[in-house]
Amino acid sequence: MPPLPSPVHTQLSETDQAALIDLYVRGTPENTLRAYERDLLYITHWRRLVFGADLVWPEREEVALRFILDHARDLNAAEPTDSARIAGEALIAAGLRKSLTCPAPAPAPATLDRRIASWQAFHRMKNLTSPFEAPMLRQARAKARRAAARPRAPKSAKPIIRDVLEQMLESCGHDMRGTRDRAILMLGWASGGRRRSELSGLRREDLSLEEFEAKGLIWIYLLQTKTTGREATPRLVLKGRAAKAVVTWIRVAEIGDDPLFRPISKSGRPLPRPLSADGIYQIVKHRLKRAGLPPEMASPHGLRSGFLTQAALDGAPAQAAMRLSLHRSMAQAQRYYDDVDIAENPATDLLG
Repeated sequence: MPPLPSPVHTQLSETDQAALIDLYVRGTPENTLRAYERDLLYITHWRRLVFGADLVWPEREEVALRFILDHARDLNAAEPTDSARIAGEALIAAGLRKSLTCPAPAPAPATLDRRIASWQAFHRMKNLTSPFEAPMLRQARAKARRAAARPRAPKSAKPIIRDVLEQMLESCGHDMRGTRDRAILMLGWASGGRRRSELSGLRREDLSLEEFEAKGLIWIYLLQTKTTGREATPRLVLKGRAAKAVVTWIRVAEIGDDPLFRPISKSGRPLPRPLSADGIYQIVKHRLKRAGLPPEMASPHGLRSGFLTQAALDGAPAQAAMRLSLHRSMAQAQRYYDDVDIAENPATDLLG
């Protein structure tokens, strides 16, 4: 992460400030650090464009309020001479913003909320009070959320429930590519609905096969996930057909202590580099198409939503499914159960 502007007058010495920042960096998941870096770059560019100056610490309340106001409206409707629109267009040209559309959709997590959270984190790193704690700014943020509220867009059009998954698995042959895809789909679904970044990041040493021969179990040790940091992720279990599919892939591809899932060359040989997250995306789309299903019906997140939806359909307790999916919020996991339960609610049959 790029260094924060200095010097800053706080109650801490420069040595203590540096130690505090180092502690934050070492104790923060890598995905969060990358988000901090992107947000710091965005905020720095925005302030230069609007105020003609770099960031200051602590930031002034009027600057923080302007940031909220500029990002809580659709700039497509603004006049070409509007300073917020001019800044927005410059940010787009710099590749830091996608469009002039209001980037503060509700419910959270919203782009605006995330950038503000990063800005607040930078203040905490320096033991400074954030301007966003002021009552006026708290109220402005609440109004921005309400003004920009719109329905949540699903990450995957439809969940990949068991029936859909079986059709995708039938499209996998017994060649190297089919063996790999079968292992990816089954591990991704049966281990709790893994994210594509988690699948692409798996290495052979993250899997323990010690109990496979005796009990048919594979233990998975994820280094970290979107919601859990290093050494905080519990081990996951894989059993049955899914465990067999993964072991078959490891043996056929002769995977050592290297990336677990890899691209396949044109000659049908596994390459040494890891399969990318986009590679996982392409595999899901390809298998949907080969199964005779619309490729747009689901994305890799459909494996995650499909696992939870199927757990609800089968009557598995939400808490049990969450132990594998690693959802930290019961409210998030419960949404999949609510979607199933409402269809079975007797009140929906009152008219017959």
